[in-house]
Amino acid sequence: MNVIDVRGLTKRYGEFVAVDNISFTVKAGEVFGFLGPNGVGKTSTIRILTGLSSATEGHCTILGEEMHPHSNRIRRCIGVVFEEPNLYGRLSGRQNLDFFASLYGVPKKRAAGLLEEFQLTEAGNKPVAQYSKGMKQRLLICRALLSDPDLLVLDEPTSGLDLASVELIRSHIRFFAEQGKTVFMSTHSLEEADELCGRVAFMNNGQIIAEGEPAELKLLYGRDYVQIDVIPKVPIDEFRQAVEVLRPILATQDGRVFSVSFDLKKDGLGRDIDELRRISRVLRVHSQEASLREVFKSVLGVDRM
Repeated sequence: MNVIDVRGLTKRYGEFVAVDNISFTVKAGEVFGFLGPNGVGKTSTIRILTGLSSATEGHCTILGEEMHPHSNRIRRCIGVVFEEPNLYGRLSGRQNLDFFASLYGVPKKRAAGLLEEFQLTEAGNKPVAQYSKGMKQRLLICRALLSDPDLLVLDEPTSGLDLASVELIRSHIRFFAEQGKTVFMSTHSLEEADELCGRVAFMNNGQIIAEGEPAELKLLYGRDYVQIDVIPKVPIDEFRQAVEVLRPILATQDGRVFSVSFDLKKDGLGRDIDELRRISRVLRVHSQEASLREVFKSVLGVDRM
């Protein structure tokens, strides 16, 4: 079953086209990553998916029902967490959840259970204004889960959070999907998308420019490479000129140590490594698989995420 079915979706603001005729589907039990730089149409798409905005053209079906700003029944089946923490700062965490529980007709014990799951029981009686960013984000996810939704929409769920909060949120995203429910998430963390998402879509200039399973996209767009960390045995200028002739994928410097990376499929790789050994002392050699960051750089031609 397709929980999300988007067909020919377009959103215009006057003459500006924010979303340009995109189509994609998301199945039940799937974690779907929506990736791309700022200002490429991700937020406009999310606003349409959650019924906060209407499409100019095309169709957006959620759980089998056409979504529009007046789709109140279907919106109750969606839990949403936006990047901005829109909580009541003067109220405690428990009061925030109790208020929304009353709106959803959910027993207060559900709120208490979520506070415990997200390690907020002790802080539950404190004003939210005193919460750290990680605590606020965990409370937002508690609020999104109050109504036991079938679809969870997350906009940058772990951006700028401490490691403990990141791991806790990610583990709950996995658990939510394991229950057969669906997660649609926008994230700037390509490592997070690689870890959590079964499929991802890269968006740029209002269009989806690549979509598929991370492993599939890495094969299509990424490159496996070998990284060699060295200390030059020749003058630095001479070393830099020699490395430039070898045409590596990347060469970086950290103090006295240079890291030089070559495509594993590069013709003459053995000769290049021998030349590097001649002009430097090799500290370590290790191979790296292609990553979603490599895919991002390939499909967009930049590294600005």
